[in-house]
Amino acid sequence: MLFDPRDPGFLADPYPAFAALRERGPVHWHPGLGLAVAVSHAACSEVLRDRATGRLWQDRTPVEAFPAFNLLHRNSLLENEPPRHTRLRRLISAAFGRGHTARLQPWVRAVADDLVAGLAAAIDAEGSADLMAHLAGPLPVEVIAELLGVPAADRPRLRPWSNAIVKMYEYGLPEEDAAAAERAAAEFVDYLRALARDRAAAPGDDLISDLVSVRDGTDRLSDDELVGTAVLLLMAGHEATVNVLGNGVRALLLHRDQWRRLVASPALLPTAVEELIRYDAPLQLFERTATAPTSVAGYPLAPGDRIAALLGAAARDPEVFAEPDTLDVGRAPNPHLGFGAGIHYCVGAPLARVEIAAALAALVDRLPGLRLVADEPDRRAEFVIRGLRTLRVTTG
Repeated sequence: MLFDPRDPGFLADPYPAFAALRERGPVHWHPGLGLAVAVSHAACSEVLRDRATGRLWQDRTPVEAFPAFNLLHRNSLLENEPPRHTRLRRLISAAFGRGHTARLQPWVRAVADDLVAGLAAAIDAEGSADLMAHLAGPLPVEVIAELLGVPAADRPRLRPWSNAIVKMYEYGLPEEDAAAAERAAAEFVDYLRALARDRAAAPGDDLISDLVSVRDGTDRLSDDELVGTAVLLLMAGHEATVNVLGNGVRALLLHRDQWRRLVASPALLPTAVEELIRYDAPLQLFERTATAPTSVAGYPLAPGDRIAALLGAAARDPEVFAEPDTLDVGRAPNPHLGFGAGIHYCVGAPLARVEIAAALAALVDRLPGLRLVADEPDRRAEFVIRGLRTLRVTTG
């Protein structure tokens, strides 16, 4: 086996294994995963951009056990190809284009500052505190909830739903976790249907209201498409931002020269955001399926063959990134693939950048002496979505 996605040693640091694979070639068959894996930046970019490889959703089976999970994905922008993808993206982009990122930007900064103030107070009171619990976890949930217009009383429900559903993207998932994901999906579907009905009756300035009302001539999102869009935004926006902040702040605090550089020069925040997305990718694998005979970096694919872009491997390719294993908050250009590429490029990328920059700005301003309590993190035992359970920090 090329690598074991359940091996704790590999999960702690997959990048040496990726480097060894890149030296052997750009694409390899992985018998454990049952698909080919692309490991070079060029091959991963080809996987993401090639119109002969697409996102072809296949229902989780048995179908009768996963009605809500399958509904969400059948109707998701991410899991569809043209012409349906073209139509969904046009409608969703029109709703996003009504100024939501600009509207939220000052609010996001204020929330990030309040959360970091709470982190600082907890450190003062206890000597150390968990950055995941105080900042990385709550910030993206608050932002997505505000974007969608979820009432404050309901917001604590969003993160458990997202955490349960995304476990379905891992390989070799236990049956009890799959059942929990379906329960979370069903609860989320019911909740969003009710919220959409409320917004149809009494529109606000939130994205759900815009998704309900957006039109292209006589075309509009169906109820299922609206629900699928909202869940995609939560899962993609929440999981990516949580893990960029957790993985990224840990990397900064392990590389004290880069942390001090950012504290001294906050103007580096935009390039720092891109570097943290690249350096320890929150999404390690993105799968596609061949829709016609094609090849990726010379590796032949027949219709129905699956191939995955290993985004973490692409992000450390020395053919593209000078000293790829070095954290450099001033790195530019930085053509990472963390937000995807081609027609599936992340529609929420601008808002994610705002969130990450706001959190980093508040940290370097309020807690310039921030330090890790321990070098070894409490890591989530998953490969596809790479992140931490906890990250204890202190000051001084």
